[in-house]
Amino acid sequence: MAKTKKEKKFKKKLLHKYRLVVLNEDTFEERFAIKLTRLNVFVIMSLGSILLIAGTIFLIAFTSLREYIPGYSSTALKKQATLLNYQTDSLQNVIDLNAQYYSSIKKVLTGDVKTIDFNRDSIIDAAKIDASQISLIPTKEDSILRDLVDKEDKYNVFQSATTATNFVLFPPVNGQISAGYNIEDKHYAVDVVVKKDTPVKATADGTVIFAEWTAQTGYVIIIEHNFELISVYKHNASITKEQGDLVKSGEVIAMAGNSGELTTGPHLHFELWNRGYPVNPANFIDFN
Repeated sequence: MAKTKKEKKFKKKLLHKYRLVVLNEDTFEERFAIKLTRLNVFVIMSLGSILLIAGTIFLIAFTSLREYIPGYSSTALKKQATLLNYQTDSLQNVIDLNAQYYSSIKKVLTGDVKTIDFNRDSIIDAAKIDASQISLIPTKEDSILRDLVDKEDKYNVFQSATTATNFVLFPPVNGQISAGYNIEDKHYAVDVVVKKDTPVKATADGTVIFAEWTAQTGYVIIIEHNFELISVYKHNASITKEQGDLVKSGEVIAMAGNSGELTTGPHLHFELWNRGYPVNPANFIDFN
């Protein structure tokens, strides 16, 4: 019974009406009046709080204002960081490739190359072919193809100059070879005796990848050609080309001389490298 009276009393307090009046301070004229209960005030304040919280969450989650709230990251900064990450990775790859490239050029300059020993017998055994198992009789299609190729080679005036069959090396200088190619002494070049200021010419078309002074070999020029071929010209008195220049076969690139510490007279130290390995220039070029 007592509990029922308390509930009725609490309900009466909640539903008891109050009048909120706004008066003019000077004339005491009634400007605004509204009837309220405690229950209405509680409901209005609760709804207002919910709307305020929802609006704040919306502003933080779906507008740019969230960037100013600690703990939230900027979308633009994320995109920029991702782009910088890709660019950094690409630059690292370029740096690694350049490092390998410069390392190979350094080996060319210093002659630091390891020779490779081949097992001659194993190569010969692998190249052996049983002729009895091969038919050498040409087929009809093969004969027609051979005729077409012969006609193209015979009447084609503008043959490609970049094919391996037409790739000819031009002698950089003409003279007597004073020191030949010798792997045992690590002399991966031929030394051709010439007069001072004799024009040194490019052995083939290519791009100058190195043109600088070195203490041991004086003025040096390195040219990169087709088919992974590199030619090296050392002990020059002067050079006429710069790194990045395109040169033609037979074009003057330097003047022969006696520069550098490792020289005993005017001559050209000429090297040929193919795929990172030295080759004997005298096998491909007639210096006389």
